[in-house]
Amino acid sequence: MKELCGKPLITHVLDRVTSLGNERIVVVGSETQRSNFPRTIQTSTKVVVDKYSDHSPLVGALTGFENAQSEVALLLPCDAALVSLYIASLLLDLCAVRNAVIPRWPDGKIEPLQAAYNVKCAAIAAEAALKEGKRDMLGMISHLRRICYVSTLALQQFDPKLDTFLNINTVQDWNKAEHLVRRAK
Repeated sequence: MKELCGKPLITHVLDRVTSLGNERIVVVGSETQRSNFPRTIQTSTKVVVDKYSDHSPLVGALTGFENAQSEVALLLPCDAALVSLYIASLLLDLCAVRNAVIPRWPDGKIEPLQAAYNVKCAAIAAEAALKEGKRDMLGMISHLRRICYVSTLALQQFDPKLDTFLNINTVQDWNKAEHLVRRAK
């Protein structure tokens, strides 16, 4: 498991949102990944294996929704080490009366992997998308009603550079995340 500044990447994500509730679920792709999961993760974090062997963000989301006990859940990618507690809290609060609250960029692109969902509605929508052969989050979202899209322009008041949406996919992303994490200490 990759480490960022001496801690597993997923630990950064979990630590940033730990105050939002007492239920944390991490979805992994296999039993091997689950058995190799870092022992440094909080013991209250439930680690579950993808429901289907066809791994995709949608399968991971469905697995998480089906294992959740709460009515509303925050969905986060494992590589969003700089997730904003304030933005995450806002998304959850707004989702109390919606089926989903999803950040949207001015160009129309959305952030479905850093959003809040009504667990029951999202699980039903995810299953419907998978039955149609769709494997992406947009397939699930197309089955949801009562979605609130929140402009990233509005979210900048909580995170001016929108570092919350930095996914660590490249060496440049990794270097930027390391710099920001060290600077925040």
